[in-house]
Amino acid sequence: MTRPLSSQETIQLFQDYVIPNYNRFPVALVRGEDSYVWDSEGNRYLDFFPGWGCGLLGHCPAPVVEAVRRQLGELIHVPNTWYTEVQGQWAKALSQRSFGGQAFFCNSGTEANEAAIKLVRLHAQRPRYKIITFEGSFHGRTLGSLTATAQPKYHEGLGPLVAGFVYAPYGDLDAVEKLIDAETAAIMIEPIQGEGGVRLPPAGFLAGLRQLADQHGLLLVFDEVQTGCGRTGHWFGYQVFDVTPDIMTLAKAVSGSLAGGAMLARRDIAASLRPGMHAATFGGNPVAAAAGLAAIRMIEEQNLLERARQLGDLFRERFVALKQECELVRDVRVAGLMIGIELAIEGAATVRACMERGLLVNCTHGNVIRLLPAMTLSDEQLHQGCDILAEVIKSQAV
Repeated sequence: MTRPLSSQETIQLFQDYVIPNYNRFPVALVRGEDSYVWDSEGNRYLDFFPGWGCGLLGHCPAPVVEAVRRQLGELIHVPNTWYTEVQGQWAKALSQRSFGGQAFFCNSGTEANEAAIKLVRLHAQRPRYKIITFEGSFHGRTLGSLTATAQPKYHEGLGPLVAGFVYAPYGDLDAVEKLIDAETAAIMIEPIQGEGGVRLPPAGFLAGLRQLADQHGLLLVFDEVQTGCGRTGHWFGYQVFDVTPDIMTLAKAVSGSLAGGAMLARRDIAASLRPGMHAATFGGNPVAAAAGLAAIRMIEEQNLLERARQLGDLFRERFVALKQECELVRDVRVAGLMIGIELAIEGAATVRACMERGLLVNCTHGNVIRLLPAMTLSDEQLHQGCDILAEVIKSQAV
């Protein structure tokens, strides 16, 4: 049997054959279980950012693994010119737990947002085509969703961008209203900005957008790629704020860590996405659908929405206490298992120091330590990871 490669051998393989468009840590991961991952040298890491937020149920959750194994033995992929029960059941499950819309399935968050952008334009009455998005947003890497992303650093070298997007300051209703004109078709927003620094909306802001949309005949689109599927302790982020969108996009955790994305739209709006207008070859494939259904069942059978809220309260308690004793912590923002710790310094060194101590975290927006841990995290694991992160931050203050 061929021996496993060492980390250095794997890294060399990538240097030889993989386009270097990611900044990668010098570690080759080989196995994951729950909130732990192991590298090829046998080192174990506690993962507070599993799968870039996709691992809401942890690594290799048993019900999802079993559902995928079973489905692989029955039907892996067929075109969407045929019906499959598992895709229909997945759509029903998502619809019944949200606002009752219909689903379009794809493979990622950026694809879900591209579908939403196209649906907005197809549904709008001409001359309407413009979409208002928000500074600090992140909607994906394909050209349309990248243009919707109101962060200039992601636009460098890629112009001309897609026409029809205008940007408003996050949280400023007056600015949004001033941007609305006869060509405006929709407002698109993350209920909580993730890449933008885990920024929660000001009180009444999302409700104000709903009111503006209704007043001007616009569609309200919520990008729930990060906030959806239980991340906030509710099935969807919009339910935290009691503001219902017309269109919602999902990915990351929607397929239990497998590649998958979805757009849900009100039935009267969904009808505008007519046959031939949009497609995704692998969207809603039987394996992703089986994984998505298994993830929903696991969350409900194990009462993980409530568990996410409990864990969020523990994280808030730990990091608010840290803020009180360490001047480097400027702010703590928590919504269930979506956690941002804003530092007074750049966060890259914090991420590296945590990794050296066996804890995996993320830094976004330059100085915000972002945690998207699993719902299955134990209290012991939570405190272990918080101890490491607190030690690292306090040592940097010294």
